[in-house]
Amino acid sequence: MKVIKNFVGLSLCALLAISACTDDNKKGRYGLKKQNNPVPEFSATSAYDYIQKQVDFGPREPNSEEHAATRLFLIETLRSYAGRQNVFAQNFEVMGYEEEPLRLTNILAGFNTTATTRILLAAHWDTRPRAEEDQDPDLRLEPILGADDGGSGVGVLLELARIFSENPPPIGIDFILFDGEDYGHSSDLDYYFLGARHWSANPPVPGYSPRFAILLDMVGGVGAQFPKEGYSTRYASKLVDNIWQVAKEMGHGELFIDQQGGPVADDHLIVNQFAGIPMINIIHYYTDGRSVEFAPHWHTHNDTMDIISVETLQAVGDVLLEVIYNRIPPQIIQ
Repeated sequence: MKVIKNFVGLSLCALLAISACTDDNKKGRYGLKKQNNPVPEFSATSAYDYIQKQVDFGPREPNSEEHAATRLFLIETLRSYAGRQNVFAQNFEVMGYEEEPLRLTNILAGFNTTATTRILLAAHWDTRPRAEEDQDPDLRLEPILGADDGGSGVGVLLELARIFSENPPPIGIDFILFDGEDYGHSSDLDYYFLGARHWSANPPVPGYSPRFAILLDMVGGVGAQFPKEGYSTRYASKLVDNIWQVAKEMGHGELFIDQQGGPVADDHLIVNQFAGIPMINIIHYYTDGRSVEFAPHWHTHNDTMDIISVETLQAVGDVLLEVIYNRIPPQIIQ
């Protein structure tokens, strides 16, 4: 995952719709006003099953057979929900360690592609090639399964995709599953967030400007808590406050805790800095407001299905669906 210890092509209508989000959205783009709309139910057991399917492939580190098989699974699953013409595999290569070319793919999907009011949801689908935090030194060079770190965010998004296919959202929703987020060695940030770096520098749709974006990372763990991550509040503090308030109103304040957290370098930092899109991060970690401490399973071989909680998944899914279906006005709030 990260270090802090310190659309193959989209349809023409989708391209036009996604391009239509301009800087006019910046006024009031974070407004979340209750709309009194019906909200579909999120199935945490379905999200859990999507995580299980990823884990069943094994570690999904770049260039592995497991990575290639997972890529195909994700693309075909999203095509079944969004339509083949609305899913795009952004293939690219990056030179890795020891002059190894990494074959990577960002996976994009669009829902309600004619809507001009759009938001972006993201997660990373690769898993860590090493387990440097594992207690067993003999296992620290082995890739991890990444049920939570990678798998959980993708699992939630796949369940949302299923819901969108049955209950068309009132606004446009775009997905990005970033690749190569967790490749780098500890403290070597130049080799992290490879998919986010490539997408930000090579946007498939020039001028793409959703109202806002949400990154999901490690959102399925037992006993999870989501403080207000530092870079998120730096770039979009009002959005963070609004979403955390929605969570509190829904009875999920024990997960979405009203606490300022330390900064976590992640895909959202790259998107904010280089794509200019306000993206926040929902991520499980512990903090005193400055320091960052991840869960015990982080970057270890304990990141398995044993630490995935349907209760945590349910809370995250419920909040996202409430925001999408019932809190985002179709027009900009001034």
